[in-house]
Amino acid sequence: MSISTATPERAKRHPRLSIVIPLYQELDNLEPLLTRVHEGLAAYRGDWELICVDDGSRDGTGARLRELAADWGPHVRVIQLRRNFGQTAAMQAGLDAARGELIATLDGDLQNDPADIPRMVDELLERDLDLLQGWRRRRQDALLLRRIPSRLANALIGRVTGVALHDYGCSLKIYRAEVIHEVRLLGEMHRFIPVWVASVTDPERIGETEVHHQPRRFGASKYGISRTFRVLLDLLAAFFFLRFGARPGHFFGSIGLFFGLLGGSMMAHLLVVKFVLGESIGQRPLLFTAILFLVVAIQFLTTGVLAELMMRTFYATGTHSPHRIRWQSDPESARWRPPR
Repeated sequence: MSISTATPERAKRHPRLSIVIPLYQELDNLEPLLTRVHEGLAAYRGDWELICVDDGSRDGTGARLRELAADWGPHVRVIQLRRNFGQTAAMQAGLDAARGELIATLDGDLQNDPADIPRMVDELLERDLDLLQGWRRRRQDALLLRRIPSRLANALIGRVTGVALHDYGCSLKIYRAEVIHEVRLLGEMHRFIPVWVASVTDPERIGETEVHHQPRRFGASKYGISRTFRVLLDLLAAFFFLRFGARPGHFFGSIGLFFGLLGGSMMAHLLVVKFVLGESIGQRPLLFTAILFLVVAIQFLTTGVLAELMMRTFYATGTHSPHRIRWQSDPESARWRPPR
């Protein structure tokens, strides 16, 4: 299977590009989607491939994808998951299969415009970024159900994580493959990809640009109001791993010390009441509250110690590192400096 044909002159000018599209129950969108991708990438000055991931659709999406791939050529690759694993898993499957130096992702509902991809590649290279996020400034969705909640969520995510972007929910993104392959997408992490990328590269190397957005023509949205609660839980997980991923003891220890200080202060006050003022404290609610706070403090402190041990064991295996190297000199050509 080969990446799309491009003349030698075009191939020299741009890196090889993999386009990953996760799909679920999008049968009616498939044919116009592939047509628009080929039209949008017609002017791309380099080789490219299209990877369509069928996330266990039951409407014939997978079979139709295979037919269209045979019509368009071997640069269109199809991955079918055995069942519906979710958008994050489908996206990770596509990222694992991608062979390009750059990777673009977009939704399969025809709301993202593939024609934006060549311009975004140029901008990513010109600005020397590791991730370029699309910004649907003129979003064609319902105001109350989609746009207002999205704006509130984007503001909250930016404030909590420190990675300020206007539109985290836009699937149209361009990545450097070497960076996104450092991130493993699990659960429903696709909503916070810029945050997870910021854990392996400088947030300054994450940018955004305006992209076109169109109303959905076929099919139905797979998102409901229930995702609001999942976003809050995912945000908590993203905050923890971004700030305390390599030092979880600081997170749990800070909470433990806070409750320990409260409980200790309460106990000190009750000791004064008992032995200085001579009053009974056995039935005072403050005593039970102080005991509760001290027990909670011990639990959080011990959890922090265990988390530190697990993290140190994790990094001691040698397969993972708490830091990432962008570039280094060739060790084979390095020489020791002799003494003078």
